[in-house]
Amino acid sequence: MPTFSYVAANSAGSTQKGTIEAVSGEAAVQKIKSQGLFPTSVLEQRKGGEKKKGAKNLDKKKKKNGLSLSFGGVSTKMLTTFTRQMSTLQDAGLPLLRSLQILEDQQKPGKLKTVLGEVCESVSGGSTLSDAFAQHPKVFETLYVKMVAAGEIGGVLDVIMQRLAEFMEKGQRLKRRIIGAMIYPAVVISIAVAIVTGIMYFVIPKFQEIFNDFDVALPALTVWLIDASKWVAGQNPGQKVPGAIWVMCSPFIVFFGMKLIRKTSFGRAATDVIRTKIPVIGVLIKKTAIARFTRTLGTLVAAGVPILEAILITRDTSGNYVFEKALTKVHDSVREGESFSKPLRDSKVCDALVVNMIDVGEETGDLDAMLMKIADNYEEEVDVAVASLLSLLEPFMVVILGGIVGTIVLALFLPLVAMIESVSGGGGK
Repeated sequence: MPTFSYVAANSAGSTQKGTIEAVSGEAAVQKIKSQGLFPTSVLEQRKGGEKKKGAKNLDKKKKKNGLSLSFGGVSTKMLTTFTRQMSTLQDAGLPLLRSLQILEDQQKPGKLKTVLGEVCESVSGGSTLSDAFAQHPKVFETLYVKMVAAGEIGGVLDVIMQRLAEFMEKGQRLKRRIIGAMIYPAVVISIAVAIVTGIMYFVIPKFQEIFNDFDVALPALTVWLIDASKWVAGQNPGQKVPGAIWVMCSPFIVFFGMKLIRKTSFGRAATDVIRTKIPVIGVLIKKTAIARFTRTLGTLVAAGVPILEAILITRDTSGNYVFEKALTKVHDSVREGESFSKPLRDSKVCDALVVNMIDVGEETGDLDAMLMKIADNYEEEVDVAVASLLSLLEPFMVVILGGIVGTIVLALFLPLVAMIESVSGGGGK
């Protein structure tokens, strides 16, 4: 009977080597698995110690599959799916290393597959899962790593991964609702700008030729429209770039300009404060930030992360300077033995209802549950705020577009009226 040498991982994730007799490579794999091991390499031995050509080599197969492109990043959707699957495998009782290997094998070539391969190597080398994740901060943020660490310490990694998956899924749903609601006005505005730019570029110059032929004195509004048309078409003396190019590039200029401004601490603070002061939109931003920070903090506290560390992680992942400043004060207050709610009330970034609910949560010892209720409530309010914003945007866009079109029509018809009057007057003579 052939003899096979194997390399396998035990339930603790440690590597184990040995030999086994079996009729085939598949039978050898089954025998090794029946011993509670997870084989990564099974090779048939020849006489003289050589390995048989074509023998079953799981490790080589694994390495071959692991040669994946690592360009780009890992989307939140991919990471959420991985977290949910990891939770399921851990709940089923599979060893940690085996769970990681399964998830790595089923990933398509890309960044996540490469990272999971490195995580598997770290875990098989004796690192904890949280330490292995921490080596890849661009994929696994601090919140993720700290929650996994809390799950490892408490022996409830499956529960923590499930909570993480739920947290990420709810965050994704909230983000999708906001982005989905903004698509309609963005498309309408883009099409309207394109149409008006086309009118200014192609139509207005034709009317200008007609006005020049009739030698009619033009009203100020018409002169302004013709000047604007010349700028759009690039017909002004000394103008090198047509205004239409600037119009098309303006969204990208604004986007990258904001990115550069927010690279500085002052710019980031100023833009965050200004955004929260904008009517209607500022309310939506505040509600979204409250829902995010309460769910983040509630998830961390429920996972067993120490409150001071949980506040710092929440502050660093809040994404808004106004709330970062408020949470810094909360952290200092809690560190000195004072309450959570008082500095939050003094900062005036949250409604009285939020502060009172947190205060009740502190008193009853149910802070995590209370934070989750606040998050659920505010996510519903975000939905209402988005619907309200859309209901305001639609008539606002109609009025603005109507005003633009009306101005163009009026500017073009005023000289036509003067031309008709002059022609009628001349005919009467």
